Amino acid sequence: MTKIRRALISVSDKTGLEDLASLLEQLGVEILSTGGTSKYLKDHGLKIKDVSDFTGFAEMLDGRVKTLHPKIHGGLLALRKNADHQAQVKKHGLEYIDMVVVNLYPLKKHCKKRMYPKKRSLKILISADRLCCVPRLKISRM
Repeated sequence: MTKIRRALISVSDKTGLEDLASLLEQLGVEILSTGGTSKYLKDHGLKIKDVSDFTGFAEMLDGRVKTLHPKIHGGLLALRKNADHQAQVKKHGLEYIDMVVVNLYPLKKHCKKRMYPKKRSLKILISADRLCCVPRLKISRM
């Protein structure tokens, strides 16, 4: 089993998150996080590296673009036992991300609010839900 050295945390519901993040920090795991999650964890005294500092690119387009970056997805999807992947990781200066902590966007809650359908669909598109697929993709190719 691979030792968890780096984790990406980006959640909507932050209930109990400081406990998990504190444990990860005690285990020496570097924690990457975005926007509100990063602020929440920092406010609880945890050492967090903002995704924008990790990628070298600021969050943009009103927070719609945070984790959509090769340094994030490359770090998540690269297979360590694949020599070609290892070579590409080295060539492009990528760093592995071993753990992803996300929860699904509370879409039902937000869809009950009065908002235009276009804005509602943006809530679907910009959620961290797409990161849920990464571990499954990686495991299926190991």
